[in-house]
Amino acid sequence: MSTITCKAAVAWGRGEAMVIEEVEVDPPQPMEIRIKVVCTSLCRSDVTQWESEAFAPLFPRIFGHEASGIVESIGEGVTEFKQGDHVITVFTGECMTCKHCTSGKSNMCQVLGMERRGLMHSDQKTRFSIKGKPVYHYCAVSSFSEYTVVHSGCAVKISSTVPLEKICLLSCGVAAGLGAAWKVADISEGSNVAIFGLGTVGLSVAQGARLRGASRIIGIDTNPEKYEKGKAFGVTDFINPADCGEPVQQVIKRITDGGADYSFECIGDTEMITTALQSCCDGWGVTITLGVPKVNPETKTHYGLLLSGKTLKGTLFGGWKPKSDLPSLVDMYMKKEIQVDEFITHNLAFEDINNAFELMREGKCLRCVIHMPKK
Repeated sequence: MSTITCKAAVAWGRGEAMVIEEVEVDPPQPMEIRIKVVCTSLCRSDVTQWESEAFAPLFPRIFGHEASGIVESIGEGVTEFKQGDHVITVFTGECMTCKHCTSGKSNMCQVLGMERRGLMHSDQKTRFSIKGKPVYHYCAVSSFSEYTVVHSGCAVKISSTVPLEKICLLSCGVAAGLGAAWKVADISEGSNVAIFGLGTVGLSVAQGARLRGASRIIGIDTNPEKYEKGKAFGVTDFINPADCGEPVQQVIKRITDGGADYSFECIGDTEMITTALQSCCDGWGVTITLGVPKVNPETKTHYGLLLSGKTLKGTLFGGWKPKSDLPSLVDMYMKKEIQVDEFITHNLAFEDINNAFELMREGKCLRCVIHMPKK
């Protein structure tokens, strides 16, 4: 196997527009696969990491982690995949053998957990370079490239009949919201649900709540256009905090006779976590936080909220174990049991990737699917 030269969207600095560059992509090392990316969607966390000062500046860097593609080559020791297999990538892997993977209680793989240093799990090096200088990875995926290398534990094989231009959304956002509703909160029939932030993750929570038979699904967002979008996924009530004459938590407690059974923070605002907790009912109210904060990563809340019997939980990827659980979500999609296509608001060519970033920053999209050049 040889090095591939291809096009990639490279971020050279915090908040700077992507530049389409020629990059060298090394062959896959042991237990890795090299993938020809077919489609990749832009997730809010890509934008957050790209422009936020809360994270270490790792540049130049290739972002992107929600992706689908075709295996181009495999490294030594890989038996699960072969050339030509269709796959979706995952930003947190599953080694199948560590304490967490075998516990049945967690998806926080100790070997292939979320990679934050811009390097490969196996040797702490990069597989991308420009003129011999390394280019950092993102979440061990880096799908804003025509070809990428991932650990075999960070990819899930799918049937060739699954549409690659749609299924990339299950790599992160849609799956995370459904998992938060089903696996983490375990929403019960007839319950009241409050969702702070109606982006892709929040609307996926709404979909999950609706499919579980929640009686009232309250969406909270400052963008009034999100209510119409929300209705399609199960939102029954909409609250715009800018229109409220009282704190939003008081509105929720009043209309739900004491508070929601479940609340979800899907914005990435640590101060909103307290508001979500205050919106829950005493005794059994559960708040799930899913958002990635741009600033103020630390959260604090009054102990009395927990003393009253409320629970605050966090989750990564909705609690799903990617290799074990994602195939069943793909099956549900193919049987039309869950909505995925409806989250795609824009389809863009690879050279228009900066437009996707602007649409996300301006709140004008749910998911932009970026189509790589067909060769």
